[in-house]
Amino acid sequence: MNFDFSDDQKLLRKTAHDFLSEHAPLSLCRAVLESDAPYSDTLWKSVAELGWLGTAIPEEYGGAGFGHLELAAIAEEIGHALAPIPFASSVYFATEAILLAGSPAQKQAYLPQLAAGARIGTFAHTEQAGEADLGSITAAFTNGTLTGIKWPVADGDTAHCAVVTARQGADTVLALVDLSARGVTRKPLRSIDPSRSLAELRFDATPAELLGDAASGAATVQKIMDRAAVLLAFEQLGGATRAFEITREYCLSRYAFGRPIASFQAIKHRLADLYVEIELARSNAYYGAWALSTDSPELPVAACGARASASDAFALASQEMIQLHGGVGYTWEFDCHLFYRRAKYLGALLGSAHQWREQLVQRLAAEEQ
Repeated sequence: MNFDFSDDQKLLRKTAHDFLSEHAPLSLCRAVLESDAPYSDTLWKSVAELGWLGTAIPEEYGGAGFGHLELAAIAEEIGHALAPIPFASSVYFATEAILLAGSPAQKQAYLPQLAAGARIGTFAHTEQAGEADLGSITAAFTNGTLTGIKWPVADGDTAHCAVVTARQGADTVLALVDLSARGVTRKPLRSIDPSRSLAELRFDATPAELLGDAASGAATVQKIMDRAAVLLAFEQLGGATRAFEITREYCLSRYAFGRPIASFQAIKHRLADLYVEIELARSNAYYGAWALSTDSPELPVAACGARASASDAFALASQEMIQLHGGVGYTWEFDCHLFYRRAKYLGALLGSAHQWREQLVQRLAAEEQ
């Protein structure tokens, strides 16, 4: 079975790479991180004009009408550039949730604006740091209103709408909320990666509408998270690859004892181990992309493998980047900390690699029964 991208998809990826190389250098990520801006508005408008936000949205709802393979290719380049925009929150989570569970009226109301970048969406699920399981939900959806607290919410301080997990009686449901509605209070939170913001969202009898049906709410939440896990894996893969490229070039150009440090066996071994880790993540991510694009029943297992492997790869790449740069790797002036911050941010965004490995074991066990 061939999991590689087609020539057209590779061309799309190269186009995205070339555009981001010119318009989203690492200095842009640093500029957002060092400012009070939650993201780069200029870059956000540019990617919207290019149609990236609507890559997987059908043309009837204002999208480009491509698919998840094309979106995965773009996601990898977004990660490679450390693009400081709310791409993941709006595209992988909010858009995917509405595509998956929205009614025709909800899709018509929200998807064209999400595709155009006129609205930023987010997914409000966790209610305490590190807890992403359904059993921790206490927010309540009753008679068309939502009450509860969600934190940390990625891009919750700037999003215009949110897909929120809540309880409706004994059921887990999804509520679609306009964040400009009454009863919404936002509180920006400190983020390990200030180029990607976090917030606490409080809902006090806030008007909301049900997304999908209550009976299948829990299953729908898991499908959304599986889809997002694959797409996030590509963003993590892109970041890990860029960190490796920069580290390798540094090791080739940095001299010690009259020779490049890359010529020392200990450095070679570490770079080789990192390369293998990244390629393993790439294999898992490609498998996940295939499962997602074909709506395969293998997606739950593939998503776990992609998420856990990509999280590990980006974490290792960012750590090795700092260490192999030596003392300067710890300084503000070098870009190593930008990758370390983004690796930590993305690694915690959807539950840890450990949690996804636990899910992988559970799902494989369920298949054998």
